[in-house]
Amino acid sequence: MPIVIDKDIPAFKILTGERIFVMDTDRAFSQEIRPIEIAILNLMPTKETTETQFMRLLSNSPLQVNITLVRTATYNPTHTEQAHLKKFYKSFDEIEGRKFDGMIITGAPVENMPFEKVAYWRELQGIFKWTETNVTSTLFICWGAQAALHYFYGIKKHPLKEKCFGIFAHQRVFDGEQEPLMRGISDEFYMPHSRHTVIYAEDIRNVPELKILAYSRRAGASVIKSRDNKRVFVTGHMEYDRDTLKKEYERDLAKGLDIKPPVNYFVDKDLSKVKMNWSSTANLFYINWLNYYVYQVTPYKL
Repeated sequence: MPIVIDKDIPAFKILTGERIFVMDTDRAFSQEIRPIEIAILNLMPTKETTETQFMRLLSNSPLQVNITLVRTATYNPTHTEQAHLKKFYKSFDEIEGRKFDGMIITGAPVENMPFEKVAYWRELQGIFKWTETNVTSTLFICWGAQAALHYFYGIKKHPLKEKCFGIFAHQRVFDGEQEPLMRGISDEFYMPHSRHTVIYAEDIRNVPELKILAYSRRAGASVIKSRDNKRVFVTGHMEYDRDTLKKEYERDLAKGLDIKPPVNYFVDKDLSKVKMNWSSTANLFYINWLNYYVYQVTPYKL
């Protein structure tokens, strides 16, 4: 089944070119089926790239998924054309009265700032609170995960001496219970990371409501969930494209930053060829989330 998006959004043409089943909103309205409603609060500066990455992953399930793109109202992004935001995004005020089966809250390049200093922090706290009653399951990514863990559980983030940047091996954490979110994912898998801060695993373990599902020796706790399955936290970026870290590396070099190449990423001395070894895990993870944490538990009538 397809994801449902506006036929004029750049992602529609990109995904169609990849032979991914997407459906425009006019055609979707004629279907006698109740689609899964997913909201994406996109906090990344590269909005068009980020929205396409998540749409690609959400398209790989047998469910019809209706996407609503959301932006903050208290901060006006400068890296995305205003015409794009106006046409394809809704502010939180516009969706506050709705309910959603699932929601994704992305990362943002503000992890070095205290949460309270982020321009849209007050608005984001309101969105976090709203998800408790208006969303069946919410998926928080990277800085979004750190912010949500801080808001809901009082867990702090800590600065790293060196940026966590590259592709890192992760191990699943087994405790005798079957975990649908990780079904089909290998005991060891890989995930991209790009951040300057970390959440200590011990702080997570001290919260009875939380459970660590995967851990990396280099990158720390990487997949965490609340025991009621209402919240899932991913500290890395499964959604990243093959060249995303390469572009970030080249961007930082152009800024004159002292940055090392991403770990376990380039496979040649020229730093041009990339080994992509996380895509199958990403696809399984998002299929599992949509199926077990959203579709099978969400009410038929929102």
